[in-house]
Amino acid sequence: MERTDSRLNRLWRGAVVFAGLLLLWTLVTMSGVPRFLLPNPAAVVEALWQNRDYLADHTLVTAMEILSGLVCGVLLGSVLALCMVFSPRLQRWVMPMVLTSQAIPVFALAPLLVLWFGFGMSAKVVMAVLVIFFPVTSAFYDGLRRVSNDYLDLARTMRASGWAQLRHVRLMAALPAFGTGLRMAAAVAPIGAIIGEWVGSAEGLGYVMMNANARMQSDLCFAALFILILMTIALWVAIDTLLRRLISWAPDTH
Repeated sequence: MERTDSRLNRLWRGAVVFAGLLLLWTLVTMSGVPRFLLPNPAAVVEALWQNRDYLADHTLVTAMEILSGLVCGVLLGSVLALCMVFSPRLQRWVMPMVLTSQAIPVFALAPLLVLWFGFGMSAKVVMAVLVIFFPVTSAFYDGLRRVSNDYLDLARTMRASGWAQLRHVRLMAALPAFGTGLRMAAAVAPIGAIIGEWVGSAEGLGYVMMNANARMQSDLCFAALFILILMTIALWVAIDTLLRRLISWAPDTH
């Protein structure tokens, strides 16, 4: 009952915030701002409805890029974190490269990736992987290396194999940290795909926004942006719900 009330409260707060932002948006557009700079919400809804088929096709492309990048990024980050935990020497060599990959602005890499992988989906997936894998790697690695020595000593006393220690002690203890990294990855997942579409693409919501902006169709640009926001929220909620079920033994304390 308490969990249901908490969910209802979150939904209520979200609805209130959305309504407040919508009201503020409407008031700003009524103050005389040109429509090509900031369309009113009604114009965005109209553009969303009139271009629903066009937007649906491009939404599907972006969704596939985001999900593919998320899966590949999570797998890469998880494997890399496990390898660094079991090989301190590898960690000393790999971690500087991981940090370097995040120090380079994504916009600087986007043109090169499009040049190397072409204008298709591959470049956008790689871009998404570059954005996603670092929070997963960092959070999962931190969770794996902070396992209590008491648990590990108990497992060794019970003559547990290395695989058994990994499966029943390290992984279970690191799951909450891994969940944090996965939530962060879900929140930033669209960034890589959209940047890749901005740099070079003929499909996707990023392409729609760039094309609409060039034609001063700001209502269509806002419609594509609204869909992207809904996709990001839906992805985060889906992953958060899944993690709450998988890590039910580590509930929130607030």
